[in-house]
Amino acid sequence: MPGPRLDSYHAPGAPKALVLLLHGGQERNLEPVENKHASWWRMALLARSLHTFADQHDLSLSLLQYAQRGWNSPSDPAPVRDARWALDRLTAEHPGVPVVLVGHSMGGRTACRAADDPAVVGVVGLAPWLPPGEPNRGIEGRHLRVLHGTADRWTSAAASKAYVERSRGFTASASWTPLPGAGHFMVRRVSTWRRFVEDSVTEILTATSHEEAPNKGTA
Repeated sequence: MPGPRLDSYHAPGAPKALVLLLHGGQERNLEPVENKHASWWRMALLARSLHTFADQHDLSLSLLQYAQRGWNSPSDPAPVRDARWALDRLTAEHPGVPVVLVGHSMGGRTACRAADDPAVVGVVGLAPWLPPGEPNRGIEGRHLRVLHGTADRWTSAAASKAYVERSRGFTASASWTPLPGAGHFMVRRVSTWRRFVEDSVTEILTATSHEEAPNKGTA
C-alpha cells in the first residue's frame, strides 16, 4: 500500500507560517486514498482557492493525502499518524515556523488530535467529525475555530459545538460558528467556507504573534 503524500500549493522560500490542509474520510476503510475520491479533491479545490491568500501573506500551503481512507482505530488512528508524518516533514524544512491545521470532516478530528505538535498554534475545523467524548487535550493552549452547517447530516453540528464549549477552559481561544442551512460537503456557499478559513488563519496568526511579542529579545 502506498504511504501518505504531501502536495504543496504555495511554497515561499521563507514562509511566515505553514498551513496544512487535512481532508475527510470514513470511519472504517483500509483502501488507499486516490485523487478521484471526493474527500480529497474537495480539499484540493479549497487549496487552489487559497493560493492568492497564501501568496499575499507569505504562507506555505500544503495538502496531505492520507495512506488510508478510514480512521480505522480508536487508539492509533491512521490519519493522525499521517498528519504527524506531514508535520515532521514541514517543520524540519521550516523549523520554528508556526503551523495552522485546517481540516474538513474527519480532517477536523485529525487536526484536533495532531494539534499537540509543538509547532501547531491553531486549528480550523470545517464541519468537523468530533463525536461525544472525543479527547480534546491535544488542543490545549492552541486557538480553535469551527464552522459547521446547521443542516449537516453527516457530522453533528451539536457535537462539534459541545467539543468547542468543553475546550474553552484550556485553549488559547475557541469559537464555534453556525452556517445556517448549509450541509456537509462545502459544495454550496463555497466562498463562505473559504473566507472563514482565511479569516480564521489570519486571526490565529495575529493572536499568536501578539502572544509572542513580549518575549522577543529576552533570554
